[in-house]
Amino acid sequence: MIPVLTPTDAATRLDELWSPRVLAAVDDALVKVAKVHGSLTWHSHADEDELFYVLRGSLRIELEDGVVELDAGQMCVVPKGVRHHPVADEECHLLLVERRSTRHTGDEVTAQTRSLDEQLRPL
Repeated sequence: MIPVLTPTDAATRLDELWSPRVLAAVDDALVKVAKVHGSLTWHSHADEDELFYVLRGSLRIELEDGVVELDAGQMCVVPKGVRHHPVADEECHLLLVERRSTRHTGDEVTAQTRSLDEQLRPL
């Protein structure tokens, strides 16, 4: 049976901030949900684009040459190689689409960095 998933419900069940969890795989892309509040480190992904879709709340993505503001129902793609700094002034729920090879915080490693194994843990 093909599973039916509800990303908004999955994001609500998360108990860790900035710790994405994989919901599904589409070829070599992973569909993830995350609950965020505060900020994640400045980082980039040299070889992968990253899609941010806001399920609930709002997200500010600071870039070296500007800022992208997203509200619930909006999305953007941060192109490969672009340094970005995601910030949520209040709790925000996200759906992310990234290639399997995408490292959570690029080449930056902080206490918030999650490995792919951690992201694959069941909800």
